[in-house]
Amino acid sequence: SLRTSFPTIDAQPVQSIAAALVLELPVIDLATFPEDEREHEAQRRATDEARLPFDLATGPLIRASLVRLGAEDHVLLVTMHHIVSDGWSMGVLIREVGALYRAFLADEPSPLAELPVQYADFAVWQRRWLTGEVFETHLSYWRRQLGGELPVLNLPADKPRPEVQSFRGASDSLQLPAPLAQSLNALAQRGGVTLFMLLLAAFKVLLSRYTEQSDIVIGSPIANRNRVELEGL
Repeated sequence: SLRTSFPTIDAQPVQSIAAALVLELPVIDLATFPEDEREHEAQRRATDEARLPFDLATGPLIRASLVRLGAEDHVLLVTMHHIVSDGWSMGVLIREVGALYRAFLADEPSPLAELPVQYADFAVWQRRWLTGEVFETHLSYWRRQLGGELPVLNLPADKPRPEVQSFRGASDSLQLPAPLAQSLNALAQRGGVTLFMLLLAAFKVLLSRYTEQSDIVIGSPIANRNRVELEGL
């Protein structure tokens, strides 16, 4: 995926997979900045880097640079286009870079096994599978689920719902006490579901409690990797 670009032929995008990928790794030295300004400057440069566009036709669709904060303090900036990576890819990337880095320090060969399939192989298989009766069955299901007037979540709020959705939002994080986390995991295992499914169900119950609605629509991303062979892609 990271060696793929998408030139246009006859007004249609096609995938072009390069035989090799060589990444430049420029070093941005912030060690000359006052110590209390380095983190802020690194964050500013990371934001600027993330806003730079990619050329989908020529690639590569991944960039990297190294920000030097001190002699033994560096930040690696990696920017990838969403067309070649997704949320699941972040975990794969971090695990594999960590494994390669440890092997490099120990002067050992790569510990990573060859992938049983590449994403291009999976895409071809999925395209062939998702046709005919299979495609119509899936399409009919979602037409039933999402057809007609979808319910509006009447959540009590301190401001009126805007006429046009802006998608501006924020995120909030919290840590659950270890005993509670262990109990939730045990409950999920007893129900044969993932922890995510359990917490999502609890969230829907909470929304139902505050809205007095029983039909609630929630969108959530999925990894789209339903076979173990796809988890490393």
